Amino acid sequence: MPRFLSLVRIEENTIDMESADPGFEERMGALFEEITKAGVMVDTAGLRPTAEATRITWADGRLSYTDGPFTETKEVVGGYAMLQCKDRAEAIEWGKRFLAVHPAHWKVALEVREVEEMPEG
Repeated sequence: MPRFLSLVRIEENTIDMESADPGFEERMGALFEEITKAGVMVDTAGLRPTAEATRITWADGRLSYTDGPFTETKEVVGGYAMLQCKDRAEAIEWGKRFLAVHPAHWKVALEVREVEEMPEG
């Protein structure tokens, strides 16, 4: 079965857990339990703030390093999930359900991309 990487995109400085409604964590936990029992979830995690990150760039044959926060970037990857689904439609359906558990006043986007598997051998 194909794997799909879901990248959770957020505006980093506009979302905080204090602004979440009281049932948010419970809804997210229930969804994660369901997706795990369905055998779909391979791995998931939130990411630390970009203030703790380093961006490494290769250009003109040289490496450069930029320490966060990345103020020029409005939207950042705030987390990810690796899913194993029968097809893209199933991956998108789980993604829709993931987004729907978030508080309505948060802006959260999800990019769903199929993993290109490397041939064995």
